[in-house]
Amino acid sequence: MKIAVVHDWLVTNAGAEKVLSEIIHLYPEADIFALVDFLSEEERKEIIMGKEVHTSFIQYLPFSKHIFRNYLPLFPMAIERFDLTAYDLIISSSWAVAKGVKTSNKQLHVNYCHTPIRYAWDLYEEYTKDLRGVKKYVVQKTLEYLRRWDYRVSSRVDFFIANSHFVKKRIATNYGRDAVVIYPPVDTHAFTLRVNKEEFYVTVSRLVPYKKVSMIVKAFNKSGKKLVVIGSGEEQQYIASIAQENITILGWQKRELIIEYMQRARAFVYAAEEDFGIVPVEAMACGTPVIAYGVGGIRDSVIENETGVFFTEQTPDSLNTAIETFESRYFDTIAISKHAKKFSKEIFQNRFKAFICAKLDERVNGCKSS
Repeated sequence: MKIAVVHDWLVTNAGAEKVLSEIIHLYPEADIFALVDFLSEEERKEIIMGKEVHTSFIQYLPFSKHIFRNYLPLFPMAIERFDLTAYDLIISSSWAVAKGVKTSNKQLHVNYCHTPIRYAWDLYEEYTKDLRGVKKYVVQKTLEYLRRWDYRVSSRVDFFIANSHFVKKRIATNYGRDAVVIYPPVDTHAFTLRVNKEEFYVTVSRLVPYKKVSMIVKAFNKSGKKLVVIGSGEEQQYIASIAQENITILGWQKRELIIEYMQRARAFVYAAEEDFGIVPVEAMACGTPVIAYGVGGIRDSVIENETGVFFTEQTPDSLNTAIETFESRYFDTIAISKHAKKFSKEIFQNRFKAFICAKLDERVNGCKSS
């Protein structure tokens, strides 16, 4: 059986790539397709076992390495140009266009959906509200086209897998399709329990606007509590400029140091609205409670008042109220770490492979387990 794995693009090692990595380990014989591949050799070994990636024509367009997202209007054309006629099983890993590859009724196409295209669906207004003139018109028309295309090509998927119940609902709303939920894999072997906690809070994130790390910093500026910020991105300089003495900005750090801070912290703070959110589960694997904005996929992983607390608005006051609630309650670090093991790599692998095998059995009556 010939297998193709299609990923949107390969430029960083984030949550979607952790899922991709496990899929490749399950199906090492699979060929990999992506719009572009700009991974370093170290990242390529870590994510896709050093395998070659079949890329689209966007890989070779001018300045693509730095501005490939500017070629968004060409993404549908590029993904549809992949010739997958030789493959029996197609697994697409998609938060954008990978699900749109062309298939036939002789092939099985399973899509692991990290999210429907957010900027074309529920975040359309947010992405376009500050634009003006010709640029706004062009962006609006592009996103409207992309939304129509995305809805149309969703029919090319035989079965959807959602990474959370939040995304499952969005698949039903946007595509009119059902999905089974299989949570993303978390390396619970690396992120291990430490019972004794210290008197500081930690957040680990890309420092980009929607992650709301600047809001977290403003909240801790106001409370005076100790906070450690780990991560890099376009807002790093701004965040460093507003942080008071009680806040430590570490920038990008290696995984080993991230684990250490997660293990030592009193709690992990998370302010983004995410489709799932692997990092909070990594914190819980360390026995560290989570204080999070209670909207989105976070409600699949954090149990309120057992493994963490939620705040209801992305504001400093709402966050500080949640921190006060958190500090007034007892949290069992051992129970929190045990809860996180429900999201382990092994559980993901078993559930994912069982789902694929079941659908192949339905289609061809012959999936060999291994």
